[in-house]
Amino acid sequence: MKIKIKEALGAARRDYVFMAALILAILSSIITVPKIKYIDFKVIISLFNLMIVVKAFEDLKLLDKSAVFLINKCKSRRNISLVLICMCFFGSMFITNDVALITFVPLSVIIGKKIHTRTMETIILQTLAANIGSSLTPMGNPQNLYIFSFYNISLVQFVKIMLPVGIIGFILLCLFNLRLENSSLCVKLDNIRLAGRKEIAIWTLVFLVIISSVFRIIDYRIAFLITVLAAFFMNRKLFKKVDYLLLITFVCFFIFTGNISSIKSVNDIFVKSLKSSMATYFASIGICQVISNVPCSILLSHFTSRWRALLLGVDVGGIGTMIASLASIISYKLFIKNSKSGSSSIGREYISKFTIYNIITLVVLALTGIAII
Repeated sequence: MKIKIKEALGAARRDYVFMAALILAILSSIITVPKIKYIDFKVIISLFNLMIVVKAFEDLKLLDKSAVFLINKCKSRRNISLVLICMCFFGSMFITNDVALITFVPLSVIIGKKIHTRTMETIILQTLAANIGSSLTPMGNPQNLYIFSFYNISLVQFVKIMLPVGIIGFILLCLFNLRLENSSLCVKLDNIRLAGRKEIAIWTLVFLVIISSVFRIIDYRIAFLITVLAAFFMNRKLFKKVDYLLLITFVCFFIFTGNISSIKSVNDIFVKSLKSSMATYFASIGICQVISNVPCSILLSHFTSRWRALLLGVDVGGIGTMIASLASIISYKLFIKNSKSGSSSIGREYISKFTIYNIITLVVLALTGIAII
């Protein structure tokens, strides 16, 4: 038990976003008394529900089986790369960008070892694909779920704003993929047996209930109860696999932003700084590069009613630096962990190429966002 507590504390200390959120929440609570109403429990519970059901799908090997089936049909390196990119792009819309990368980046590593080639650029494009694709749905990433709930946006409004960015981003990804080698090959990955069709059917129904709660068709508390009961009776180990650190990070940011927004002088400064849609849009993109898009969305939402500019800003702003979207760090760590080359030199090469691809994409999508606004 002591070892597990030490491991948890160690993981918390290594998570710079969590530590920053915790310190900010504590310091701001010294200045003003925090209130329970600052915490958006709907977002916290919805994130918890999604984490549970996605972990269930992972255990059932549903995503892996679909990926292996498609990859075994590919006849060239470029086609395999495109399939892996598309998996991250479309998968991230429903299972979030970080889970898409955790699921599909290891497949790139396995394929690279089988055909004795580096898959660095494919993994970088997978990362871009996950960050762009996840912007197209409210449940694609945490900041979208938060903004969708906070501003009470309709699905039609959401898609209308984000679809152009998604389309342009996907076209850009396809163009990037054309740069990759197109030699012919035949990859055969071992077929994966599904754990249980009955369990898959039940968890699919649970997933539909959760999505219905995100879209406000049913109460999120009912979805929470159904999710908890399903996990309790079918697979209690799922409760241990939830990213509680992320949920606590959200709570800390809610407390911090609630505290500072209650201070009139601070509130006035932010409101004046975000007095136009363009100011909100560019502030969102810029702040994301430094503190990442999730805390940026929570912070700025308390000072502006311009949700379109904020939504576009934090999703476009998730592209750029590796810090801009924490999902980007996941794929980097997965790549470095499985790399045979020296970690320092290969790491620098990865970051260099990652930066070039991201800057080009950021410029193109930022201009797209300006046209939308």
